[in-house]
Amino acid sequence: MKKNILLALLVVLLGVAAFGIWQYYHLFVNNLTSRDAEAHRVYVYPDTPMDSVNAQINAAYRVSSPWSLRFHSRLMHFTYARTGSYLLPAKMSDAALIRMLRNGEQTPVEVTFNRIRTREQLAKRLGEQLLLDSVDIISRLEDPSYMGHYGFNKETAVCLFIPDTYELYWTISADALFERMAKEYKHFWNDARKAKAAELKLTQSEVATLASIAESETNKDFEYPIIAGLYLNRLHKGMNLQACPTVIFAWQDFTMRRVLQKHLEIDSPYNTYKYKGLPPGPIRIPRASTMDAVLNYTPSDYLFMCASADFNGTHHFSATYQEHARYAKEYQAALNKRNIK
Repeated sequence: MKKNILLALLVVLLGVAAFGIWQYYHLFVNNLTSRDAEAHRVYVYPDTPMDSVNAQINAAYRVSSPWSLRFHSRLMHFTYARTGSYLLPAKMSDAALIRMLRNGEQTPVEVTFNRIRTREQLAKRLGEQLLLDSVDIISRLEDPSYMGHYGFNKETAVCLFIPDTYELYWTISADALFERMAKEYKHFWNDARKAKAAELKLTQSEVATLASIAESETNKDFEYPIIAGLYLNRLHKGMNLQACPTVIFAWQDFTMRRVLQKHLEIDSPYNTYKYKGLPPGPIRIPRASTMDAVLNYTPSDYLFMCASADFNGTHHFSATYQEHARYAKEYQAALNKRNIK
């Protein structure tokens, strides 16, 4: 009889020990395993119910013991997940998951913006990658007082944003975002770059504006310093820039493939056929490397440029109008032949 009692007691103790080890493993070692052995990001929006959070997790992870996860959640007083973006590793314990979501231990997201032409496009791109309303961004970009704090106006506001890949918290506020971009802007515009801009008699925003024109003229990086030198020559001679991309920007028709005489009549400060000097601001957000191409432009006597008639993306550069006219005639004929209007 005593043996039976001791045996039963041993079985109970072994069961308790096994249960304890089982719970310890799920709580501190592993209870969630990615279905594809990869890390997955979970987004928790404001006021997201736990059912929706769990649905995201269950879609990407196998939970070895859902009961254990529920039990540990109650044990750790976990009732709601903080708003944020969380990168869950391929394997995760209940305690690690609960602490992450309960305490708001976010993982930064990579935010990238390039090939942006307008303030509206920038606001939209940022709103797609961060928990921000694009209206909040555009309202700041267009607020003279707000942007004046950073040394910009409505037309130059986009200069604050230098294209790159930034690690930001998904829940960053609009004001914190602008402060971070201001920090990056100051880092780019070091003393050496400021000195080069001063030598060119250009402000930092004017460097960005000239770089934006060069980027709009070609996608060939090696041509940027040549184009910058050409337009600097025109500026110093008091000539109109006559840059077709500025006319396209004035029309806000980025599907335009051919700038015709009728397009040159638009009365806009961005029409560099009509008005001398640089336009009021960038016609796209230029890359840091293109601004460096402006600062380190290629000296030449070029005053004219024309796209190559074989449409390979390069340009012919000329010092005289006579030479330019010959290239322009060849290019116009190629456009007509391809029926590009």
